[in-house]
Amino acid sequence: MSERLYGLTPAAGTGARLGGDTPKQYLPLAGAAMIVHAVRALLSHPDIETVFVVLSPEDTRFAELDWSDCGERLAPLYCGGPTRRDSVRNGLVAVRDVVDADDWILVHDAARPGLSRDDLARLVDAVRDDEVGGILAVPLADTLKRADAEQRIVATAPREGLWRAQTPQMFRYGTLLRGLDAAPDATDEASAVEALGLRPRLVLGSARNMKITYPGDMAAAERLLTK
Repeated sequence: MSERLYGLTPAAGTGARLGGDTPKQYLPLAGAAMIVHAVRALLSHPDIETVFVVLSPEDTRFAELDWSDCGERLAPLYCGGPTRRDSVRNGLVAVRDVVDADDWILVHDAARPGLSRDDLARLVDAVRDDEVGGILAVPLADTLKRADAEQRIVATAPREGLWRAQTPQMFRYGTLLRGLDAAPDATDEASAVEALGLRPRLVLGSARNMKITYPGDMAAAERLLTK
């Protein structure tokens, strides 16, 4: 039997940098909550069987949203932890009786509502037969400056070979769980897998797949999603 594909969206955070009392994944954006756009983007790929959404145990907002168009392909898990790594790992442990070790897990940020079908398909096509797995990413175009404590430039860093990591990040269930166990401080799934001595593949993404972090990002995402 060929390996199955599953999505996993960690969504237990508070998004404090955007301000207010509403976690950023629930902020309204182009007619729906941000998390709805992110989950629907994953479900746009016909081979993804289920998207697991890892929520805070105290979350009450998720159930208030309209998920009727997702059918039985959506599964909330109320087991989120204090960090992204903890939430992803908790989610993986929660589905251990459903997902096989060689099945693929596509971890996608709830704060990336602009993932396109083309980018998602490109990732799946490029990684599905890869020995390690891989992530969407874009080559770094900006010049990098290193600053001191007074916010003055102390060095210009070379950007050659540097990429900006995006999501989804696609790895086999068993590999990803081992990586997260080996890297308790991992900031993304790729760095956890790197901790095993493996080299994930970089798959070209696009600027549309931006991460919503600051208030100004909301307006940019609104424009992209309403085109």
